[in-house]
Amino acid sequence: MKIIVAIKQVPERDARIRIDSAGKWIDLNDVEFTMNESDAYALEEALQLKEAHGGEVVVLSAGPERVGKTIREALAKGADRAIHIASEAEDELAGYDALGVAQLLAASIKGEQADLGQVDLILTGLQSDDLGLGQTGVILAELLGLPHATLILKIEKTEAGIKVLRELEDGWFQHLELPTPAVLTIQSGNSKLRYATLMGIKKAKLKEVRSVTVSNLKAESQETKFTAPVVILEHVKLPTKQRTTQILGGTPAEAAAKLVEKLQFEVRAL
Repeated sequence: MKIIVAIKQVPERDARIRIDSAGKWIDLNDVEFTMNESDAYALEEALQLKEAHGGEVVVLSAGPERVGKTIREALAKGADRAIHIASEAEDELAGYDALGVAQLLAASIKGEQADLGQVDLILTGLQSDDLGLGQTGVILAELLGLPHATLILKIEKTEAGIKVLRELEDGWFQHLELPTPAVLTIQSGNSKLRYATLMGIKKAKLKEVRSVTVSNLKAESQETKFTAPVVILEHVKLPTKQRTTQILGGTPAEAAAKLVEKLQFEVRAL
């Protein structure tokens, strides 16, 4: 199987976040970055499929030069090679919405198929830890004209294609069978993530990382139509912290009943 895994580099969860001077995004100075969590699970699913059925795992990531660290981490874990859609400036992709990013990924994947043959699966994480839109993988499937499924916990290869397990709400699950090629967005938490071994880190230094700039990719792509952003981020701000006190009157029994009601329907702690 030939599997492409789209991964994103995001700020670490425990990073101290400050809004930049323009108020449009966070200040990236002195921020540590890591691989997006659900993308790490997508990579793990791809590596498990490769170990079971053979083939090749290619990681695909867009961003500035610092993204190379996350790409090397994926290669050290077992991916075979990588494609880096390199932005020429730190903030070049800041103005791209989910559609714009998906268009870049689609153009790169179409080029990969034209040069090196059919791709069987394209995996992405369910959503990114920084924006949390959960749209890129779905839009990517539409741009490529491929069947897709979301919230995937497990993938099995079948004679006709693949069988997947989806997580629904309230403890419900769904089994689906899809033909390949297909696009899947992977849910976090079903597998145990592997660590990069010392040997894997050494081998990663020798693996191919093909880099193409955003501008060159857009100029060379004949099949993908690039459009202006549909969603524009105007302003971001940190959530405000407030403390309020409510006095619950009545008898002890009445006050207790009001407290339970607030915990259940307002705080949603019960």
